[in-house]
Amino acid sequence: MKKSSIAGIVIIALAIGIIISTYADSSTYGSFTDAKETESELHVVGQLNKEKELFYDPQQDANYFAFYMRDNQGLESKVVFNGSKPQDFERSEQIVLTGKMVGNEFHASKILMKCPSKYTKDEVEVTEVSASTAKI
Repeated sequence: MKKSSIAGIVIIALAIGIIISTYADSSTYGSFTDAKETESELHVVGQLNKEKELFYDPQQDANYFAFYMRDNQGLESKVVFNGSKPQDFERSEQIVLTGKMVGNEFHASKILMKCPSKYTKDEVEVTEVSASTAKI
């Protein structure tokens, strides 16, 4: 067999391996209802229920954080995260959780937050600088 044929077979095998590993790591988006029906991990998008209490006591257990979230379909569920509470969590506008349901609780392995922008359209001030006053 030629060296170029062997190299081609190796490259094809590597490409197939990369595609399979990427597919295995990917998960889909869904709701808490979808999470109850499947055993695989999925992403759930929603908002923090600010009316209910957050539970995080770093002196008792620094790797236990629990809160209630409402998904985009309006279903609310308790979320348990085995990690520390993210900074500015209460200010988040939207939360994306990666995890799966265990009983009636959603156990998150990752939390992504969309925080409000500190720059809003009303607060941005536009100033014009003319070429004669600008120092280059």
